[in-house]
Amino acid sequence: MRWKLKSSAYKRVPSRDAAMDLDVETPVKMADGGAGGGPSWRMSLPHVCVATLTSFLFGYHSGVVNEPLESISTDLGFAGNTLAEGLVVSICLGGAFVGCLFSGSIADGIGRRRAFQLSALPMIIGAAISALTNSLEGMLLGRFLVGTGMGLGPPVASLYITEISPPSVRGTYGSFVQIATCLGIIVSLLIGTPVKDIDRWWRVCFWVAAVPATLQALGMEFCAESPQWLYKCGRTTEAEIQFEKLLGPLHVKSAMAELSRSERGDDGENVKYLELFYGRNFNVVFIGTTLFALQQLSGINSVFYFSSTVFRSVGVPPNLANICMGIANLSGSIVAMLLMDKLGRKVLLSGSFLGMAFAMGLQAVGANRHHLGSASVYLSVGGMLLFVLTFSLGAGPVPGLLLPEIFPNKIRAKAMALCMSVHWVLSAISRQQQSTRLASDTILFTEYQLGKSTAKVDH
Repeated sequence: MRWKLKSSAYKRVPSRDAAMDLDVETPVKMADGGAGGGPSWRMSLPHVCVATLTSFLFGYHSGVVNEPLESISTDLGFAGNTLAEGLVVSICLGGAFVGCLFSGSIADGIGRRRAFQLSALPMIIGAAISALTNSLEGMLLGRFLVGTGMGLGPPVASLYITEISPPSVRGTYGSFVQIATCLGIIVSLLIGTPVKDIDRWWRVCFWVAAVPATLQALGMEFCAESPQWLYKCGRTTEAEIQFEKLLGPLHVKSAMAELSRSERGDDGENVKYLELFYGRNFNVVFIGTTLFALQQLSGINSVFYFSSTVFRSVGVPPNLANICMGIANLSGSIVAMLLMDKLGRKVLLSGSFLGMAFAMGLQAVGANRHHLGSASVYLSVGGMLLFVLTFSLGAGPVPGLLLPEIFPNKIRAKAMALCMSVHWVLSAISRQQQSTRLASDTILFTEYQLGKSTAKVDH
């Protein structure tokens, strides 16, 4: 009976029509795998969740030294050395740049699943070295190794989620990356809370990071491989098996038809990185690099990476401030998840940047209106939280989701690696500058005005 149902379903839905129904820009009604609707979202969900562990680790390692940095510098003997503290914060981004550059070749060479497992390995080793070290050199080595995994994992995650998700929920699943990053930052801040009260608690913070990395390495053994990668490698039968695991048996034929159509016109040869800088590939790669550049130049790093120092200096409890920022970031990401497939990527991205501009205007107004008293403080802090909220609505999640959708299959992995390497370079520059100056000029100005307003309120 099951075989007959499949046959009748295929007769009713010609492969060409089915392929057209699965176009990225056409919403498909979510179903449970029946013949009358789109593929079920439930079958691919566990695979997506395992993949997003790499984004959780990215968020965790981004914030893991936020609270413990003072304790780390004291225990390892470089307290007061601003350059050393900055290196501890930012050296992982140097490793991330290296890992990101090779991520495209690795993902195309050994597949998405093995690339995830390879990215987890330096994260486990690096976290262990950081937790056990008694010197600055050991800490820098551990953080650099962690960074290589941070650079390798996120581009592969963006590729993998795009390639295994049903079109009807592709935007929703793509938003999981940002949500996982937010959760990683929040967990790192919560784990770091006891660092002032418990001696050498910062070592526990690094040991905790090894747990999700290990879970991902083991979980990927049970996850599906990307059917697109298998098809590209000429392993058509295996691609059909993976589609059946991800979409259900009723949708294998239509998915293969769509895959065949998308691959049509490809000569099947791997591209080199230099080919991305000229010809027909340049325009789309330029769009991708620009999106990631704007994301990092927005000033979001000033808020995320040194929030504790900034808020503490103006009398706001850093733990409370960090929790509020985490909630704002997570809330915006959840809203983006709900709206991504309804409003589209372009609307969320444009609205996000406009909202960030408005939030910065609120901060400027609050900082320059001393006669408002305590309202000036609330307006400035509220503007900062709104900035985080609007960032997470579009500027945060959209680039990593949009680019795998607009890149041709032939260049997708390497183009993602190139675009995200721009992300890491700008993030590293931003972090190093902030570590020596505590924050960017905008945040420093706001901090100074907030301090004056707080003092005025106290009097």
